[in-house]
Order: sequence, then C-alpha cells, then structure tokens
Amino acid sequence: MRGTREDTEAKSAPAEAPKHTTVRPRKRKADVAIVLPDLDEEVAEMTKKKQRECEPGWSPAADRVSPQRWISTPDQEECPLVPLVNASFPHYSFHTTCVTPVHHAPLPALCWASKDAVWNNMLEKDKSYTRDVHMMDKHPHLQPKMRAILLDWLMEVSEVYRLHRETYHLAQDYFDRFMATQRNVLKSTLQLIGITCLFIAAKVEEMYPPKVHQFAYVTDEACTEDEILSMEIIVMKELKWSLSPQTPVSWLNVYMQVAYLKDADELLLPRYPQATFTHIAELLDLCMLDVRCLEFSNGVLAASALFHFSSLELVETVSALKRVEVEECVRWMVPFAMALREVGSSPMKTFPGISADDMHNIQTHAPYVTWLVGPTAVCACVCLFPLTVTGL
Repeated sequence: MRGTREDTEAKSAPAEAPKHTTVRPRKRKADVAIVLPDLDEEVAEMTKKKQRECEPGWSPAADRVSPQRWISTPDQEECPLVPLVNASFPHYSFHTTCVTPVHHAPLPALCWASKDAVWNNMLEKDKSYTRDVHMMDKHPHLQPKMRAILLDWLMEVSEVYRLHRETYHLAQDYFDRFMATQRNVLKSTLQLIGITCLFIAAKVEEMYPPKVHQFAYVTDEACTEDEILSMEIIVMKELKWSLSPQTPVSWLNVYMQVAYLKDADELLLPRYPQATFTHIAELLDLCMLDVRCLEFSNGVLAASALFHFSSLELVETVSALKRVEVEECVRWMVPFAMALREVGSSPMKTFPGISADDMHNIQTHAPYVTWLVGPTAVCACVCLFPLTVTGL
C-alpha cells in the first residue's frame, strides 16, 4: 500500500520545469594587453554576494606623488595633465632637475583586485621574458641591418592585413627570443622565421587571424604553407610555449591610461587621445628596429618613449620608475626621436571595417629604414645602415 501511494503521488505531482540555462556571450579578445571584461549577470550577482569593498585610497605623504593625482575630488580642484610636447630631450638636463622617487604602484584603487598584486604580476611577467642583446653574435651569416629590414617588412604586412600593434610586437618578441636559442641561421631562412612568428602572433591575439595561405602569399612564393606550419612547431617548442609577454605597446597603453585617468571605475576603458598614442607608438616602432633595444625591459622602453612626448614627472608618476632607471634608455632613444621630429609624425590612418575606437591599435607602416639613414640618424653609432637598402 505504501509503495502504491508513493507511485500515485509521484505520477500526480507536476513535472518540474526545466531549468533555463544562460549562455554566456563570447568575449572579444583584447586589442592590447589590458583585457576589457563584460560584466554579465553572473559576475554581477557574484560581486553582490561577496560585497567586496574597494581598497582604501592611498593617502599621499609629504615626499610622495599621489597616484590619484588625475582624479578630481569634491574638496580639491582637479590637477591639469602635464602637456604633451614634441621631443626636446637634447635641451633637457637631468642633473638640474629635482624629482621625488616613486615607490608605489601607479594604478588607482581597484574594486576587483589589489592594485599592488596586479602591478607586481605585470612586473614579474616583464622580467620572466628575457632577451639576449648579443643574439646576433650567434649568427655570423647575418647582420643587424637584416633584422631591421625584416621587422620593417613585418610592419608592412601587419598593415596590409590590418593586424593590431600588439600582434606585431608579439611577433617581434617571438623572433628575438627564438633567434637567441639558435646558432648559424642562414640569410635564406630569416624571412621564413619572421613570417612564422607573425603567423603565431596573429593566432594568439587576433579575433579573425589571416589564414596560413595569406601569409605564404605575401612572401612571393619564398615560403610555402607547409614550411610555415613546420616552422611554427619549431618556434613554439624553442620558446617553450611562452607566448604572452608584456610588450612595449601594452605597457604604453597602461601608462597612457593612468595618465589620463579621471575615475577609478573607468580604468579598463581607453581615455587617452588616439593621436598622441599613435605618435608615441611610432617612436617605439622606429627605435626597436635597432638591436640595442634588447638591452632594456619593455616597461622601460615604453616609459622612455613617453618621456620624449611629456615630462620626467609624468613618466615617474605613471610608471613608478625612477630617473636613474630610464635615463640610459632615454639617452639612447634621442637620435630616433630627433629623426622622427625631423620627418614629422604621420597622420592617423583609417581602415575600412575597423571601428573608430580601435583605429589607433592597428599597426601602421612608415619608411622607418629611410628615416634611419637621414642626416640626424647617421650621426648615431646605432644607425649604420647603407644608403641603399633594397632587401635582405
């Protein structure tokens, strides 16, 4: 009887309504190193339950510069940004400038993480991807100018396929680190290595990367699809599958965002002028054609490029780097800044199918090799290119 009653109740009970499964929207890959998450209902509910509070604001001491100097407060008038100017480092004197060292993380207070933890993770990643400035000594058949011409060509390919700046800088990092693991690479193999590194970087960074046959096409039949796919495995094995460095352009994005930040809740939304970012990135593209760029970390390279368009005070505020940490790199970058100033910055380019908000993130190409052989650059010992350079 008991079993019959239970069966009867089970049959008479209404069927349980099927649970509605929420499909989480697919997120787009970041255009730069900073990821911009879309807060969906699940994350919002989780945040509401945990009720995490923002960490307390940093109270400036007498000998420190506040990282929130760009944020307006009710009882304090908003501090104006340091005006961005043209490169004028030759007239700048370090020993006559009194600056306060910065020892804190320049990021503002974050509700979703500790700013110190985020900043330390970025610094640790920058240190973990080491590069060898003497890598060309391992390849007696190659010359430093060949690296510069190859990277200049990769920039041109990136513009043709509308790849992002981060993609190109990833490819450059892969190429330099791979060459440091090899010996006696021949001139005939250099283009294959370069286009393969760009192929890998596009698959890592781009939402819709070009197909392998498109990369083989731009080599004018010098590299086949099978050769690119075979070299892809070799490169990734030599790099030990470490494919996510903190590139100079991603550091520059962080520095520019902190410089123009007005509200801590808008940290992940770009607020800086696109034209200014493009001009500084152009200086980075030019100076990184020189193999000596491998002597400096990516964070120092980005901070030094920013210095030539702003001031030492701004650089220390947004990068937490001291004057002595960037002085050598800034001085090394002077001939490139002068060459760029001589020819003038290129206007921003527009690309069909690219939104206006993303236009500055697309890698562009300029006659950088020609600029390096100008009257200004020839005076620098780092720019000894022949006057007629037609290929590798």
